[in-house]
Amino acid sequence: MNTAQPSTPSAPSGLSPAEARAVAKEAYVYGFPVVDGYRIMYAYYVDRGNPEFKAPWNQLKNIPRVYTPEDKAVQTPNSDTPYSMIGLDLRAEPMVLSVPKIEKERYFSIQLIDLYTHNFAYLGSRVTGNDGGSFLIAGPGWTGETPEGVTKVIRAETALMLAVYRTQLFKPDDLDNVQKIQAGYTAQPLSAFLSQPSAPAAPPIDFPKPLTQEEEKSSLEIFNLLNFLLQFCPTHPTEGELMKRFARIGIGPGQTLDVDKLDPGIGEGLGQGIRDAWQDFADLKKQVDAGEVTSGQLFGTREYLQNNYLYRMTAAKLGIYGNSKAEAMYPIYGTDAEGQPLDGAHRYTLRFAPGGLPPVNAFWSLTMYNMPQSLLVANPLDRYLINSAMLPRLARDPDGGLTLIIQSASPGPDLEANWLPAPAGPFMMAMRLYWPKDEALAGHWTAPPLQRTAPGGVP
Repeated sequence: MNTAQPSTPSAPSGLSPAEARAVAKEAYVYGFPVVDGYRIMYAYYVDRGNPEFKAPWNQLKNIPRVYTPEDKAVQTPNSDTPYSMIGLDLRAEPMVLSVPKIEKERYFSIQLIDLYTHNFAYLGSRVTGNDGGSFLIAGPGWTGETPEGVTKVIRAETALMLAVYRTQLFKPDDLDNVQKIQAGYTAQPLSAFLSQPSAPAAPPIDFPKPLTQEEEKSSLEIFNLLNFLLQFCPTHPTEGELMKRFARIGIGPGQTLDVDKLDPGIGEGLGQGIRDAWQDFADLKKQVDAGEVTSGQLFGTREYLQNNYLYRMTAAKLGIYGNSKAEAMYPIYGTDAEGQPLDGAHRYTLRFAPGGLPPVNAFWSLTMYNMPQSLLVANPLDRYLINSAMLPRLARDPDGGLTLIIQSASPGPDLEANWLPAPAGPFMMAMRLYWPKDEALAGHWTAPPLQRTAPGGVP
């Protein structure tokens, strides 16, 4: 696989600014998740000077804690489960991920995510159980058979990918147990797993510096980053015609778009195409906020998404690397029951009726995020979420229901147990249902509305 960009740049030719605009919109919607995911992977596995750096490619990194407001690389992070992570470069040979036996009561999952941000497969409690095993992850060029000792072979579409491990933490003093489980996770090249000589190394990759999140919104250089990344993404059979259209504006594996030499009209057309893409995103986000499109529709395999690239872009922007619906559901609170944006200047309550808690096989949580950053919110309690493990410490309503208090200021010592601190300004909340039960998946259970209380009133 070639990993060097060609020296001769390609440039759009033979098309009008309007045509450039239309193709650019399509290419941006398609490519934004790829490039934004690369921004994170670069921080995690390439840039050793980045405070977010985890480990080199193909080396598993355990994070023996939950996320805090200091973790800023990934928007809308989970703070329920200590993570383990590995960036996989599958060009030379497959990697084998092995997991120990884990007690049945503890949920864990390994989410396998390709460069497109598809969740193409899972390992863990729901899919493969808690009895342990060794799982071979193969890139697009591998054609071998299942080796002895391997529980299952899983094939990735892209040569670079990410595996995200989540291990359930029951309560703070359970962290030692989680760390012991994490120590049992291993990742090896197939040759090492089989005690054979190593495969020849793949050529080194000259990773370009990613754009910042702000630059991604408008810079035409996003198309050059997409060109670089497409080298690791063999064209899918369903996307041949798409790639032909993209080639008209200089987009394709290893191509270079010389932004400085573009005809002004074409350059403006490409820029307007990006703006059009963000308008489509804004329109879809309104449907998400209104509950007309759920997070469960936005994350999944290529087959599940049916090449809906706007869904994929929206998923990446609202919560990149979110789980597929069967693994976790994410009811989002972007507005209150009246459809008004959430703001810490107001006070809110969220009430679960008796018997109405989220139906899950594993656990549920409700996490606070500031906006527009979508990061965890620092507060005096160091409480970034309320989850089902905290239920014994929460005060119940007289009828057995549960009311959570959502506001920026403390509701007072007597009510603090049920308080999820909000920032002073705009915010959103994400509910998480890990391994949701059928009644949630089928829509028979829905998240209750968030009620805004009277100004100055204590819920």
